[in-house]
Parts: sequence; structure tokens; C-alpha cells
Amino acid sequence: MSDRKMILATFIHNSGAHPGGWRYPGAAPVDQHDFQSYARLAQTAERGKLHCYFSGDSQAFPSISGRDAFTATDYAGKLEPTTLLAALAAVTRDIGLIATVSTTYNEPYSIARRFASIDHISGGRAGWNVVTSAGGNEAKNFGRDELMDHEDRYERAEEFVDIVKALWDSFEDDAHIRDRANARYIDWRKLHQLNHRGKHFTVAGPLNIGRPPQGHPVIVQAGGSGPGRALSARTADLIFTAASSLDAAKIFYADLKERAVGFGRDPDHMLVIPSMQLMVRSTEAECRALDEELLGLIPSALALRTLSFQLGFDLSGYAPGDALPEIPLTNGGQWVQQQIIKMARDEDLTIEKLAQRVSVSRASYSQTGTPEQIADMCETWFRAGGADGFALSPNYLPGALEDFVDQVVPILQKRGLFRTDYEGATLRENLGIPRPANSFVANPTLGSEPTIWA
Repeated sequence: MSDRKMILATFIHNSGAHPGGWRYPGAAPVDQHDFQSYARLAQTAERGKLHCYFSGDSQAFPSISGRDAFTATDYAGKLEPTTLLAALAAVTRDIGLIATVSTTYNEPYSIARRFASIDHISGGRAGWNVVTSAGGNEAKNFGRDELMDHEDRYERAEEFVDIVKALWDSFEDDAHIRDRANARYIDWRKLHQLNHRGKHFTVAGPLNIGRPPQGHPVIVQAGGSGPGRALSARTADLIFTAASSLDAAKIFYADLKERAVGFGRDPDHMLVIPSMQLMVRSTEAECRALDEELLGLIPSALALRTLSFQLGFDLSGYAPGDALPEIPLTNGGQWVQQQIIKMARDEDLTIEKLAQRVSVSRASYSQTGTPEQIADMCETWFRAGGADGFALSPNYLPGALEDFVDQVVPILQKRGLFRTDYEGATLRENLGIPRPANSFVANPTLGSEPTIWA
């Protein structure tokens, strides 16, 4: 494994991952409706030879209550991510393009078609981050009074992903023969109809677009609960996770790899990349000053309300100096909730101190350091079995991403830990993940009569 290389992605979160990032004087005044801002970020990541540009999403405002806290967030202006990725495909050449789309408030056929289209438009660079929506405000935008039960969301997601993958296989790779002389655009024997009937969905198929260049666009998953890990280990190619320490990262990494083996998969074909909030400065004094300046830009009301949101528990009745009370298991994002509770107990943090930490990192690892210190940390986690690489969540834009690309990436390349150029044409090739076989060819019993062309 001496030639093993890191996977590096960038996860773009609003105007920056730090809640004070949009106010930072060193950040560009970003209008989140301006496509050129996203284009420059994707091109910067591509210049650094990063594997993926990752666009997060939710379909509602977060449940941040309180006028002062709500208006201090930068959630107003999120472009729909698959639309954005299609546009980014035209201004980039090599970098993978990943979008978050929920299985809770969408339908398999439309999502299969959307990502197949992006994969064709980009020449095989699309990826789908599969999420189960965890916000109550999203439910209210889609005809529900409250969030679907956690177990039910993941059961629905399991069926959803299986349908999408099968729909991507509707056409065999050589089904489009375009025989003008005999008036045969497709070979009907290489077109397959799914006719799925399950607990949550009834989908006939076939998909009305040819098989994607990657066979299946790369599947990304970020669930950390038991059902989330099971979904990841069975279906995902890339695992996006949060870990506040190397020890926590190693435990999660080993568990996901073991689960993958349990599903008969090669664990090297399922890559784990923790989210990192990394900032670079020349000296340690400058690092401390930057951390303090950014923390000072977070209104206390926003920090406390963000903590309540992430925990799924209203803390307004407690004093900032109190210890965190006992928190019942949420119906929302359980993995993040449990990591935050563990952080509070392990480090004996007051609610106020925990709120500051959580509003910045959301249970991810955060470090400000010199280029060498950041590179050392990445190398340590990578070699110790904590990660196959990292998803950089820049705290402010575009500077935090530019600093990492210009100052840290060259060090990782010099150490032989990161590539110096793109090796393949598709995202799968650059990740070292094989192209999947067509499921209908591999399993002739899949699908059923009748067919629409009978």
C-alpha cells in the first residue's frame, strides 16, 4: 500500500462552513445566487487536482428559532444543486461533481434521470450524495406535519437507491445502434424494464436515457447511525462522515470497512473521507488570532440555537454555564447528535462552550495551522487508518480553499501522498472504483414482463 494516495474533495457549504465566515473581512462578498462564484471555486479545486466538488443541500431553512439567530444565518440563496452541477460541468474538465439529493422528498425515476443526465453532460463525473432528510421544516414543505420516522426514512432510502441503480441499467452499454438503413435506433433486446413493486415505490421503467458513462454515477452517503451505516456499507462508493478526533475516525473507518466485507464488497472500493475545517496561516500566533476573530463573528444567540437544532432538543431553559442535560435520542440526524453529546461529556464542556464548538464544526474536525502542520495532520490520519482522504469544508470563501490548494496540496504531493494530476477521464477512474456491471445482464431474472415495447 506504499503507493496509496489520498482522496481529496471540497464540500461547499453556503458562504463558508463557519457561521461567521460570511462576515469575515478577508472573505469575498459572496452572492450565493452568482454562478461565477461557484465556477471559480470548482476551478480552484480542479487546479489543486482535488477529486470532487461537493455541493450540500437541504430543501428548507434550518430549524433555527429566534429572530436574531435566524437572520444571522446565510441559508437564504441556495441554488438547487443538480442544476448547479450541470452548469459547472461546462466550465470544468476533470473534477468530479457531487450533489446532495434527498430520498425522503423525491421520486426514484426523476433522480435516476437527473443524475444520468449530469453524468452524460459531464463526461462521467457525476456523484449523488444520498441523504434522508432530517429537518422538520423540510417535512412541512412536502405535505407532512412532522418528519418521517428515522427507521422508515432509511427503509425508504434502501428501496430508493436500489431502484435508481436498476434504472441506470435500463439500457445496456451498446443498446443504441442507430442503424439508419434498417430503422433501428436501439436494439430492443438490450433494453430492460424494471416493473418494480415494493413497499414504498411502484416504478415501471425503463429510464428514457442511455446508461451513464460511469455505469452508475458515484454513490455518496453520510449517515452515521446504525441504519445509515448499513446503507453506506451496502450501496455507497464514497462515505462522507464527521469525526472530531483521530480515535473516533479510526473506529468509524474500521466499522464501515468491516460492514462492507459483510455485504460481500471489496472494502478498498468504498472510500471514507471525514469532513475537515482547515485554515492555513504562516505562524501559530496568526492561527490563534484567526480562530478568535472568526469566533467573535458568531452571535451567541445563533451558537446556542444551532446547538439546539443539532441536538434536536430545546436548550432555551438552561443557562449558558450549565452542563449539558440528558438528551433523548432525536428523530433527526442521530449520528451528529451522539457525537456532540460525546464531545460535551468527554471534555466537560458547558452549554456555551459546546455551542461555540458545534456552531463551527458540526462534530467535524477543525484545525488552524501552518501548511506543514495541516499536512502532518492529514498524513497522520491517513496512515493511521482513520481515513482514505478528506473533504475540506472551507470556513470562508474563497480564501480558505485557495490557501489549502496553494499551500497544503504541494506538501502532500511532495510527500507522495497525493497525486500530481488526474489519472482518468471519469470520477470512478480517478477514485480507483470499478465501473459496475449492468445488473440486468448479471441477473437475467431482474425485471419482469410486460414490457412497453411488447
